[in-house]
Amino acid sequence: MTGFNVGRMAATAILFWILAPFAAAARLDGMPDGSGSYDDLVALFQEFLAWQDPERASGDRPNRDIAGAAADVHPDYGADAVAARVAKMETFQERLEDMAVVDWPLVQQVDYLAVRSRFDQYEFTLKVTRPWSRDPGFYVDRMLRLTFADLPLAEDETRELQVQLKAVSLLAEQAMNNLTEVAADYADLAIFNLSNADGVGHGFPYRSPPPPGVIGWYADLAGRAAEQQPELLDAVAEAKQSVEALNGWLIENRPEMTGLGGVGEDYFNWYLKHVKLMPYDTDRIVALGLRELDRLWTVLALEQHRNRHLPKIELPGSGEEYEARIAATDKRIREWLVDKEVITIPEYVGELDTNVPWIVRPGGPNFWEHVQYRNPTPDHLHAVIPGHRFDGLVERNNTHPIRGKITSGARAEGWGVYLEEGMMNAGVIDDMPRVRELIYIFGIFRAARVPADVWLQTNEMTVNEVVDWWRERTPWLDVDVARVDAEIYLRRPPGYGLGYTVGMLQMQHLLADRKMQLGDDFILKDFHDTFMAAGRLPISLIRWEMTGLDDEVREFWPRERLN
Repeated sequence: MTGFNVGRMAATAILFWILAPFAAAARLDGMPDGSGSYDDLVALFQEFLAWQDPERASGDRPNRDIAGAAADVHPDYGADAVAARVAKMETFQERLEDMAVVDWPLVQQVDYLAVRSRFDQYEFTLKVTRPWSRDPGFYVDRMLRLTFADLPLAEDETRELQVQLKAVSLLAEQAMNNLTEVAADYADLAIFNLSNADGVGHGFPYRSPPPPGVIGWYADLAGRAAEQQPELLDAVAEAKQSVEALNGWLIENRPEMTGLGGVGEDYFNWYLKHVKLMPYDTDRIVALGLRELDRLWTVLALEQHRNRHLPKIELPGSGEEYEARIAATDKRIREWLVDKEVITIPEYVGELDTNVPWIVRPGGPNFWEHVQYRNPTPDHLHAVIPGHRFDGLVERNNTHPIRGKITSGARAEGWGVYLEEGMMNAGVIDDMPRVRELIYIFGIFRAARVPADVWLQTNEMTVNEVVDWWRERTPWLDVDVARVDAEIYLRRPPGYGLGYTVGMLQMQHLLADRKMQLGDDFILKDFHDTFMAAGRLPISLIRWEMTGLDDEVREFWPRERLN
């Protein structure tokens, strides 16, 4: 089995990887009994990745979409191109099914299910979600990020930006040709984003006031080009005209855009099982989310009562004061992780920055800022160390040909949410009782996402209805953060929003299993290090690998292919 580098993880995690390839093979109903070897699986996965996102000989460079993922500047998603992708994807699936998985050791069987989930995800996109024909934002996102270019650019970077700007007219043309089954929510969100600042600005350069939507960002780029790189002005102007033309086309045709945004209950249940590899259907997930929402409101009420005579944590008075709070938080968490033997921090982990910049907004802080500015601990645990930035760095140092190239959203977000309340209970803020309240408030919003995410995909709620439902149940939640979150979780791959809390519940389930198995021999640091060493696979697969319990994964093997 190909080794991989996770830095200097604990001996337990390393021993796990030495022994795992020799673990007894499971033989569960539905496992393929074909001719392909594990090496064939690795080769097939590499071929799939190269086909899914090929390097383009034309010199076009990837842009970024709303989820921060690489995206083609002007992909071809016409009917013939999509039909060719579907046919190719079906050949990949046929080859995947012809593997001798029943004879492989357990750790390789885990890899097989992980690869199959990625194949199923892409096939689901091709056959069900079809964003190129249902979602104008599929094109609008690709028009936005290139306007963030930090001028002046070097000669080669200038050529790249000119290619991207020239592509905008082709992208707009594709949009108007391909968008034949647009969902109403998708149309309204795209029209809003073209002409309005979203009020949050995830990853956007800071402007005060922020430009009014994508069209405003082209005006911003033109203004900077006029002062710093006038040779870009014609290309910027032509691109801006194409964006404005698409906006006008959407407004004109909006009355006919009446499709549903969600994929529907049957498809969503298929997706939860085959792609997210979750052992829950929509009904159970809604019940889990509502129960967790009740629990968190209860513990918040009790915590606030306990702390009623303590001073509240006030917002900082300046950016400098906020930066000092971040620095103190980072130092305290890193020292605590080491001193209390919570997790191994590899030597390559250095400065990890922060997740929420200092912004003075006319209406006051948004939801995230209300928590983060008061005390950075909740989001630092979740998104910096040992959360997303730390987690992502470990993944980038993972050279395994499969596990280094797969990320489950519920694994990444579930780990981050688990760290908030989990590390609190392990003692990281024992001397900061008011911060416990902030962690519970974070958890409330994550729990509220769970049922709403299901209702968006089953078309029981619109985006606006979800925004209202969330705001009634979440302290400090402003309309902009609520709308942007609803947009992300409707338009990202289905079920991303529920992955935060449900992934956290899966983490707790795994920890409980290991504690019960090991008893007094359970060591938290070894548990965390072994979990990190497994890669960012769906947690149900990591649980099977770490515990040997197959009660969840046995349900995944019987295959139900998409029509």
